[in-house]
Amino acid sequence: MMGIGMAALAFALALTPAHAQQNEAHIVQQDQSSSQTLSARQQAVPLIAASMAASDMQKLNAALDRGLDAGLTISEAKEILVQLYAYVGFPRSLNALGELMKVVDERKQRGIRDEPEREPTKAIPTGEELRRVGTANQTRISGAPVAGPVFDFAPVINEFLQDHLFGAIFERDNLDWQSRELATVGALAATPGVEAQLRSHMAASIRVGLSPAQLRRLIQGLEQWGDAAAADRARSALAQALTSLNIRE
Repeated sequence: MMGIGMAALAFALALTPAHAQQNEAHIVQQDQSSSQTLSARQQAVPLIAASMAASDMQKLNAALDRGLDAGLTISEAKEILVQLYAYVGFPRSLNALGELMKVVDERKQRGIRDEPEREPTKAIPTGEELRRVGTANQTRISGAPVAGPVFDFAPVINEFLQDHLFGAIFERDNLDWQSRELATVGALAATPGVEAQLRSHMAASIRVGLSPAQLRRLIQGLEQWGDAAAADRARSALAQALTSLNIRE
């Protein structure tokens, strides 16, 4: 059950130095008014993801409750937990969805009525069109066409990434790409041993419009959440990503 999860974590291994140099031309340009802070809703997303990745149900319960209080819809919370199966595995995703059910029931018992759910508004393509869309999404997020020794050795893993993660999942428009990257960074920061992938997704976060200041706020949030190790991994990854993207502040 962990196969596709490992595939998702592996995509950063394709970013060889040559690809990293190409990345600079593909960074999503942010205008000068780009936000330097994270909203309360955005701040909750990486905490939900980190707690799920660590299988800390007590913290996950609290993070989900905080996120819903901040305006996260039940649909968005579900989508975060579903997407992250591709990074931390089906078992954690299923357990986390069970915890979300508990949180929603507890909130109903307290008389809280959360935002109504919203399903994706567009049909997900299939077949060759799904591969085309997924490849385009993957290229935008990674900053260059993804290739490298791992994918030469096992081409099917990139097909899974293009068809499923960057196609079927990222085409679902009930969660924006910035939130998807905030969740991915939170989950990878809480997972020892995936520093290369964390660094890649720090760069991806910038490509989808998050500012370095917002990512530093994410790191601060992890620290305040009591996960110093995750914060340290995220801090190091951000510094390396900024260097690779030639971003100087």
